Amino acid sequence: MNAKAAFTPKLITALREGYDARTFRADAIAGLTVAIVALPLAMALGIASGASPDKGLVTAVVAGFLISALGGSRVQIGGPTGAFVVVIFNVIARHGYDGLLIATLLAGLILIAAGVFRLGQMIKFIPHPVVTGFTAGIAVIIASSQVKDFLGLSMAEVPAEFLPKWQAYLAAMSSTSWPTLGIGIFALTIIIALRKLAPKLPGFLIAVVVSSVAVAVLKLPVDTIGSRFPDIPAGLPMPSFPEISLAKVNAVLPSAFTIAFLAGIEALLSAVVADGMIGTRHRSNQELIGQGVANIGSALFGGLPATGAIARTATNIRSGAKTPVAGIMHAIFLLLFILFATRLMAFVPMAALAAILFMVAWGMSEYERFIALLRMPNSDRAVLLLTFGLTVLVDLTVAIGVGVTLASLLFMARMSETVEVDSSGRQDTDLDSEDIHQRDALPQGVEVFRITGPFFFGVAGELLDTLRRVGQSPKVIILRMRLVPLLDASGVQALEEFVEQAHVAGATVVLSGVQAQPRSMLERVHLGSGSGKVFYATDFASAQALAVGLLEAPEAQLH
Repeated sequence: MNAKAAFTPKLITALREGYDARTFRADAIAGLTVAIVALPLAMALGIASGASPDKGLVTAVVAGFLISALGGSRVQIGGPTGAFVVVIFNVIARHGYDGLLIATLLAGLILIAAGVFRLGQMIKFIPHPVVTGFTAGIAVIIASSQVKDFLGLSMAEVPAEFLPKWQAYLAAMSSTSWPTLGIGIFALTIIIALRKLAPKLPGFLIAVVVSSVAVAVLKLPVDTIGSRFPDIPAGLPMPSFPEISLAKVNAVLPSAFTIAFLAGIEALLSAVVADGMIGTRHRSNQELIGQGVANIGSALFGGLPATGAIARTATNIRSGAKTPVAGIMHAIFLLLFILFATRLMAFVPMAALAAILFMVAWGMSEYERFIALLRMPNSDRAVLLLTFGLTVLVDLTVAIGVGVTLASLLFMARMSETVEVDSSGRQDTDLDSEDIHQRDALPQGVEVFRITGPFFFGVAGELLDTLRRVGQSPKVIILRMRLVPLLDASGVQALEEFVEQAHVAGATVVLSGVQAQPRSMLERVHLGSGSGKVFYATDFASAQALAVGLLEAPEAQLH
């Protein structure tokens, strides 16, 4: 991809391809659907971050519009997310809301610089246990922060630190408001029930509307947005710069780097998920630039940090979105709500928003992936648990730094164990014996890739990109892994994603010449020889014979 194409927003590409009324109708319907999901979520995240519900909505409108208009992903939806809640809360507590706006402006500039200097591909090298550890830690913190509103506890102040917070909760447990708890459980039940019985319905919005009506009709003594925030402004504020000083910049700069890091990693992870769902390829560096401009725009309008939202992006795709216009329409629909229906926010119970954030935290926890990583070797497990513990008990920035450093050191240590020196002077002829014309004897419908060296997180994207460049999707993909000495937790996750996306494309994966350590790792995540998800061959010749057999087998046996 040339430089001009790499830095072209996907909106421009989509419009150049031709945009008609039918595509607009699909985008508008998807945008409305996502707006309905984003409306209560933006309000809840604004409050959980220590700000107000209108700040969350302003962020969803301004940043959501700019991310779709300038980003490098075709269907990305941007706005406030749970990943920022802890950072925002701490910045506001330490430096005030002006400090948060300055940190968000700086984070935007950092993201733009990262995109300009083509650092978009670097994000994929963050070890998977680190990402899962701090994401699960953030989920625990978000859920903990909502206990007061869910139970209606009478507390003058809630401590910011995790352990003192729970000590204060336990001390105030006798002040639980039963009407508030009842509304919280009612809203939570609605959300869970709709997810199981009618997942296409907007559970968050329905829970908010029904619980608000219940509180109003029954005249329950329950805290609402109106009682907590009586002076919510209607409409968008005029853009303005916060009062900036060198001392303030120095004070919030570490937080700005944390915001930029979180925005970058979540946006690019969301873009990768979107690519897998619709079969496209995002422009990572342009996505970072779009995220940077969006954060600057959000700060100028008094909003919060923003990034790509994985759940809302998936909703956008499932609703039929075709181009970035869907994300723009989502922002426009939210703007209409701000302009004409802000007063309705006053009736929303705080307990209902707490229920929404409990569900957000549950989704962020990725408990299945967390449990799967606990089955990994001690080194990966240590990185996961250390990052998780530091996120919850100390600080997110410390957790990320320590987690990445420890994972890097462990990776280097494991790499050193794979080096073997033979004092007999015998030369390794394995590579010489590899057939450099490996595709010559392949039947049509079979593709082969040879991986040499350790297989880790960054390799999966290269494999998928190569697969897309092949053109017609193969029926069988052979991965030659005889020269792969090491597979770590991030590599396992990458291979899982590759196998899944190959299956979506209608291809069966055959693993050839897998060594003992990688094979053991794959068996831990149910990708072993008996899993039915992949096939194993002892060498390339056996893999070729197996591929021919799979091609001749009935379609039902290929997967």
